Amino acid sequence: MQRPCRITFVFISLFLVSPYGEKTGNKVTNYNIGAIIDVDSRIGKEEKAAFEFAVQSFNNDVSNNHKLSLYIQNSRRNPLLAATAAKKLIEEQEVIAIIGLETWEEAALVSVIGSRARVPVLSFAAPALITPSRWPFLVTMANGDSEQMKCIAATISSFNWKRVVVIYEDDAFGGDSGKLALLSEALSDVGSEIEYRLVLPPFSSVSNPNEVVQDELIKLFNVQSRVYIVLQSSLPMTIHLFEKAKEIGLIGRDSAWITTNTISNYFDSFNSSVISSMQGILGIKTYYDEGTNLYKTFYPQFRRTFRDENPEEDNFQPSVNALRAYDSIRTIKQAMDSDENSPDSLLKNILSSNFTGLSGEIHFQQRKLSHDPILRIVNVIGKSYNELDFWLPGTGFSKNNGYVGYISADFTGTVIWPDGSKLVPKGWAMPTNKKPMIIGVPARTAFEKFVKVEDGKHPGQKNYDGFCIELFYKVVNVLEYVLIYQFDPHNGTYDELVHKVYNKTYDAAVGDITILANRTTFVEFTQPYAATGLSMIVPVKPESSAWMFLKPFTTKMWLVTGSILIYTMFIVWFLEHQSNPDFRGPWNNQIGTVFWFTFSSIFFAHKPTVTDIEWLKRSKVKIGCDGDSFVRTYLEDVLKFKSYNIENVNSEYKYEGEFKSNHIAAAFLELPYGRVFLNHYCKKFTTTAPTYTFGGLGFIFQKGSPVARDFSRAILKLSEDGTLMSLEQKWFAPSPECSANVTEESKTDSLSIHSFWGLFIISVATYTVCLLLFLAYSLKRYWNHEEENNAGILPLVDESVWNKAMRLAKYIYNGKVCVRGEASAAPRVPDIYKWSSPTWDYDRSSSHISMENYEVKSQAESEIGIQLQAHN
Repeated sequence: MQRPCRITFVFISLFLVSPYGEKTGNKVTNYNIGAIIDVDSRIGKEEKAAFEFAVQSFNNDVSNNHKLSLYIQNSRRNPLLAATAAKKLIEEQEVIAIIGLETWEEAALVSVIGSRARVPVLSFAAPALITPSRWPFLVTMANGDSEQMKCIAATISSFNWKRVVVIYEDDAFGGDSGKLALLSEALSDVGSEIEYRLVLPPFSSVSNPNEVVQDELIKLFNVQSRVYIVLQSSLPMTIHLFEKAKEIGLIGRDSAWITTNTISNYFDSFNSSVISSMQGILGIKTYYDEGTNLYKTFYPQFRRTFRDENPEEDNFQPSVNALRAYDSIRTIKQAMDSDENSPDSLLKNILSSNFTGLSGEIHFQQRKLSHDPILRIVNVIGKSYNELDFWLPGTGFSKNNGYVGYISADFTGTVIWPDGSKLVPKGWAMPTNKKPMIIGVPARTAFEKFVKVEDGKHPGQKNYDGFCIELFYKVVNVLEYVLIYQFDPHNGTYDELVHKVYNKTYDAAVGDITILANRTTFVEFTQPYAATGLSMIVPVKPESSAWMFLKPFTTKMWLVTGSILIYTMFIVWFLEHQSNPDFRGPWNNQIGTVFWFTFSSIFFAHKPTVTDIEWLKRSKVKIGCDGDSFVRTYLEDVLKFKSYNIENVNSEYKYEGEFKSNHIAAAFLELPYGRVFLNHYCKKFTTTAPTYTFGGLGFIFQKGSPVARDFSRAILKLSEDGTLMSLEQKWFAPSPECSANVTEESKTDSLSIHSFWGLFIISVATYTVCLLLFLAYSLKRYWNHEEENNAGILPLVDESVWNKAMRLAKYIYNGKVCVRGEASAAPRVPDIYKWSSPTWDYDRSSSHISMENYEVKSQAESEIGIQLQAHN
């Protein structure tokens, strides 16, 4: 039977039948099935051949008690034509089911007509979500897009691309059929985002596709990202899209293209001219097993039928839609093998299908195929494509199509990219001589050693210098490519500089820019090249007051501290006085001991502290900071300083004058600036340890810029090889007076004697009073003992002043009294000198001491009297 090239209506049957009823003499029931496809396209031709082969195979089965008649209508991928064809098939041919419908726009309209007529509609396209109440008789032979979008996002993440451009063809139902939302969510999960969406008009609505597509693609040159995801497009639009993208240079170096299965499934259908414009792109294809017995039976018959009808085609490989066409006929055939013959029972039986077909498992859930298919990532090379990794649903990348072994979180296949290289594209519009990278540099800086911008010799010329600028030059020199850039001075705050990078006024910014959490929301920072924190700078001699030592504590604190210490001493006295001689004796002695211990505890157990943040806020003194940095906001919002107590100091050279004039009591600087300041003023100022730490200093780039990653790698390299340290030593070396003695830095942490001479006077006075009282008491005891020992006795010889002084010194040193006797040639009287202890000898009572002294005295007087008589 000879078939025309353009078929708008095909009748495959020996006779017309009516649905659900007429039977032949052989008791064989005949059913009509309608198919709506784009017969003119390669895909439509494949589907038509598969339909015909499936119907012929089932009708040739002698065991069947019913036959199928297939009516095919050409939709030309036009939803209105598809709806008209559906109405015609239902009214004129009384079909029991409609199959085909390659686009969701067609399926949506036809399913409405089918639901009204209670005719099941099996579609090869599906949206992200189906509402059964809206399309109760719609069943999709397609899979959901969730796993495919996860596969694309995982591929993007494997190549460290942070921004992508999404391209899709618009239609009456939004164009992306819910795919865009799924892709955006999947990209967000891997830390990437959609930078730009290019929406192409419906192909059927344009008269000059080449001109329209070119005008749309030119817009992409203003977008930084060079990673393009073609989400959905008709085959004619796809052909024009890639041919024009290749022609204007969007497919080439530093670019990457990825197509979803709505395009990749038809790679086998493209001719050599189309394939040549798609060299190096990655495609996601729905995987099907070519090794099954069913496929081996199907493929030769399909190839023969397709080749006979389309001799102009040179590729006879079936697409997944051809396999689904065969499986859809089988689904309807099995659904009719029941005793019930009604639209509701047919729909119910279709939804209950459960078998393995050519395209995979045929089982429905929520009116679409329940299983997520295995996907295949392919790379277009030459006249065909190379099959790379598999994507296993819920698992990840794999080298095989099974669930055992070779599972990887990252894409592992070797890709030949559009420029013919295996080097992964940066996926970013790299700067050129015509369009260099514009880099903002802060022109107003408080510390010029970091960044300094000066006017050059010629009008409009600027000279850039400083630690940050020289570090930038070092980084550029170690990059693996030439970075073409241009500096631009920024006169404004650092937050405004960050915003200019965010809104793409600048491609990047170089300078002493602090990495903060809120800034990372808008821009991308490099690896920090210097640590940062908030340090407080104060003068070495904040005040010249002799009573500085009183300021660490308030009056109430001193009273409470003294009271607690006195109470503590009472407890100590109570526990110690019975066993410790220091806490015994007369009450005046014990009270003196307690008082001395308490006083010494107060002044020697604690160090007076330097001025801290809380003291500054309580005292309401003014503090200084750089108004162009974030520090002022930080002092107000986080540390809760009052705005009127914060002074902006816009130059490092003004801080000393602000301190000298007592305009500010402290300055808050970021740690690197504080280091530079103290390297110059180490003798006059000191710093506390950093109060709060931040993310460091870094350069900034636009979100997703691969240059930021390359800069971070270069900064790490410079840090590891010592280059960064050498730069720091060059720019931040201490001044001669500060570098003379490295130990001077530690001395600045201590207060000088001028702040404590009042404390010293009190202490010395206390010591002196105690000493004088002790001497007075000792002299009194000494003379008392002398009078008692020498009463009524005439001195045998006169003592010299020297001997008396020695006797007094021995008493004070030994704490004992020597009782003097007469020296003579007579025999020595034992115990002529009797030693007695002073006040602290508590083992004897006073009565014992008096009696002993009396006995010694009496004995001595008797012996002296005998000697005098003998002399006379």
